[in-house]
Amino acid sequence: MLLTIIRRLLQTVLVVLVMSALVFAGLYLVGDPVAMLASPEASDAQREALRRSLGLDLPLWHQYFIFISKAVHLDFGNSFLTGEPAMQLIIERMPATLELATLAIFASMVIGVPLGIYAGLKPRSISARSIMTGSVLGFSLPNFWVGLMLIMLFAVILGWFPAGGRGPVQSFGPIELSVFNWQGLQNLILPAATIAVAKCALIIRVTRAATRESLPQDYIKYARAKGLSNRRVLSVHLLKNILIPIVTIGGLEYGQVIAFAVVTETVFSWPGMGKLLIDSIITLDRPVVVAYLMLTVVFLALLNLLVDIAYTVLDPRVRLGAPT
Repeated sequence: MLLTIIRRLLQTVLVVLVMSALVFAGLYLVGDPVAMLASPEASDAQREALRRSLGLDLPLWHQYFIFISKAVHLDFGNSFLTGEPAMQLIIERMPATLELATLAIFASMVIGVPLGIYAGLKPRSISARSIMTGSVLGFSLPNFWVGLMLIMLFAVILGWFPAGGRGPVQSFGPIELSVFNWQGLQNLILPAATIAVAKCALIIRVTRAATRESLPQDYIKYARAKGLSNRRVLSVHLLKNILIPIVTIGGLEYGQVIAFAVVTETVFSWPGMGKLLIDSIITLDRPVVVAYLMLTVVFLALLNLLVDIAYTVLDPRVRLGAPT
């Protein structure tokens, strides 16, 4: 198992290097930050001085080599606009995105798993068909449209929740969270619900499929033949065996939300990493964009490794070191 983890880590390093080259080359083929940062009245000499100060006068391979050598120390340069370290700007926004993603995935799991199990146990019932119809609808609706409808209904018409912003936060050392503050939690509910609609629909479908696949298995029949209660059969034997696909989807979707909650954060003016990415792309703030994308690549790769390790905890039959 240890050797497999080391091999996966080496694969992660290779993926990060390849992605760093693609991200770096791709960004430098789009736009010119000097044209945006320099004053329209600036002379050619002033523009050239600005280009040298940003390191854009060096050959592309030289810029990439400098980028890699600094990236090892999490130094992605300073923002073109604010002059602050790019990674510092992202870390400051990270708690907002993490609490949004965590609440959204937690809600989708709490709601989606029981509904998926019920739909799998009674697939022909009207309620189960209604659940599956709702999951198809939730999976198909555009994320931005769901957010706008929630704002219209619960913020504008009913006035139950704020329409946007993060609200007051509480500090836990260097980390600021709004989930432990009632007013901050109110600001968090609508954006988290927007993300949870699609994720819950996906969890329902995965759970139902896993339940339908597990019910005819011999271990379920044997547990019932022993006279175990239906509750114990479902909570111990069934749930334990359907957790693997649920954990897989939940872990991957959690990473996707953290990395790409751009639309939701933009709709609700949520000051997370996604909102920072959009602002940086608009202003061609390349150090921030590169730092964000590289952090996302590393995070998703490590999350995949953690999901693989979780397999062995949930099911001892799954061995990371087994040949595939």
